[in-house]
Amino acid sequence: MIGDRFRIDGRAAVVTGAGRGIGAATAVALAEAGADVAVSARTEEQLREVAARIEAAGRRALVVPADLSDPDTAADLAGRAAAEFGRLDIVVNNMGGAMPAPFMDTKPRHLEKAFRFNVATAHALTRAAVPHLLESEGGSVVNISSAVGRIAGRGYLAYGSAKAALAHYTRLAAFDLAPRVRVNAIAVGSVATSALDIVMTDDGLRAEMERMTPLRRVGDPEDVAAAVLYLASPASAYVTGSVLRVDGGIDTPNLDLHLEDL
Repeated sequence: MIGDRFRIDGRAAVVTGAGRGIGAATAVALAEAGADVAVSARTEEQLREVAARIEAAGRRALVVPADLSDPDTAADLAGRAAAEFGRLDIVVNNMGGAMPAPFMDTKPRHLEKAFRFNVATAHALTRAAVPHLLESEGGSVVNISSAVGRIAGRGYLAYGSAKAALAHYTRLAAFDLAPRVRVNAIAVGSVATSALDIVMTDDGLRAEMERMTPLRRVGDPEDVAAAVLYLASPASAYVTGSVLRVDGGIDTPNLDLHLEDL
């Protein structure tokens, strides 16, 4: 049955930024497909709630509260997950972000911080995970990038540059780690998470964002989680170095920050 290729029974995964939103939905989706899951983020209470959902799906959960902006801390997750579950098969690098800002307000240190938070931490965890992934039947790494890493809009200089770097990091790492470890990414569009609270609670802003999106809606975290499961599972066994768009079809930013000309 083709559905069996989406099963990941008995495998083990690490998901960063897993306290809420896309990370939480992904962790639960992987558990429902059969994996034990280590979840990490800064807020332990949120992680405990996600862990309860993982355990309700009949799988084991490892809760690791941590500030993952430090690459060394991110790298430590791989060993902790492997020690807890006896293996590590899947890494989901979901942590990242950067606040929008006008060009002249974006200082070099903002770029450095964005690259460290979005790219260096993903590399640190992936690099630490590789020895464990090589011991599995075939490891999979999924990086959460952004549509803004592909399309241009005002105010997204640091965030968009970092996510573009993460997308190309994915392509390069896929070549370095083939054929035994697959590396793919998802370019995410506007998704109803806490990062979009200001939009989701403003009917005017939400309506404008929906109008600017070809599919005429804001995404759900589960839309992204389903794509992660595909890339993490045997269903995508012949896919590596790909950046899958899960963005509602946008080719321009669907949220105008209304930044004026210089």
